[in-house]
Amino acid sequence: MIAGAQRRLRGGAESVAPCVMANGETLLSVLHDRITAKHYSARTEQAYAQWVRRYVRFHGRRHPRELGEVQVRDFLTHLARDEQVSASTQNQALAALLFLYREVLALPISGMMQHLHAKRPERLPVVMTRDETQRVLQAMRGTTRLMASLMYGSGMRLMECCTLRVKDVDLTRGEIVIRSGKGQKDRVTMLPQRVLPALRVHLDRAAAQHAKDVVAGGGYVALPDALRRKLGDRASKSWPWQWIFPATRSYRDAATGERRRHHLHESVVQRDVTNAVREAQIGKRATCHTFRHSFATHLLASGSDIRTIQELLGHKDVRTTMIYTHVLNRGGLGVRSPLDS
Repeated sequence: MIAGAQRRLRGGAESVAPCVMANGETLLSVLHDRITAKHYSARTEQAYAQWVRRYVRFHGRRHPRELGEVQVRDFLTHLARDEQVSASTQNQALAALLFLYREVLALPISGMMQHLHAKRPERLPVVMTRDETQRVLQAMRGTTRLMASLMYGSGMRLMECCTLRVKDVDLTRGEIVIRSGKGQKDRVTMLPQRVLPALRVHLDRAAAQHAKDVVAGGGYVALPDALRRKLGDRASKSWPWQWIFPATRSYRDAATGERRRHHLHESVVQRDVTNAVREAQIGKRATCHTFRHSFATHLLASGSDIRTIQELLGHKDVRTTMIYTHVLNRGGLGVRSPLDS
């Protein structure tokens, strides 16, 4: 699936056909090579390629070598003024263009564009109460309910939950190993005991489905990096490497011809959470990520150490975790109002 997205990105070079490098390669193909060499994620490649296309189209399909800081500033101004994008979206576009000029075109202009970063507003995260969280979970069914319960019970991000493999969950120790999380960092978080019965039933079903796939000549799964060459073909069919939450349909990989099963698409979970929030009549803009915010806030409110919560969430800086002290019911600094005393 990811490989297919990468082929579509490289195939999208026709939309910016005038942008051909000196060696005959297209701009987007070189962008793909540079991003691959730096081990950026497929989602980063998808986002950067999209911004490069929009930048080139905005300037009449001129080659970026003919453009400079003024044209970059005009494009960012257009995004903020005409399209009214958020500061984070604008900064993502700038990051893509900085990468384009620094890594793809090898031009010194990137050093002169650092001051174009937009100031991001400091917003408080949306957090559900324990009762609201329970109502949302009760409004869900099946696999997506289990996934939502795991996100709330462990603080995982949506994609971290979707890409869990069997070998990363230790039912005995009650631990989940998050592989290549945000910033390509691994971490260990808790496996809530309350989900164990449902998780065991789900794993039994997934194992039975995998066994059928193997008998039918499939059962393969994509392995990260070069592990396929290191571990051999058998590893890509072995149970420990399978996704815990596999997709309902299999696909044939164009490069190898293997019948594979991808992990469940994140949009399935997002849709069910949105419907559950509506059914539970929660008056907040709650999403999948709200479970992560609620996990941290409820742990903090129950007296857990903020450094422990920082480790569970995988935050690099404790100041990022400190934001949850501002959404506690006890007030901004976790103290009671004198009026309540």
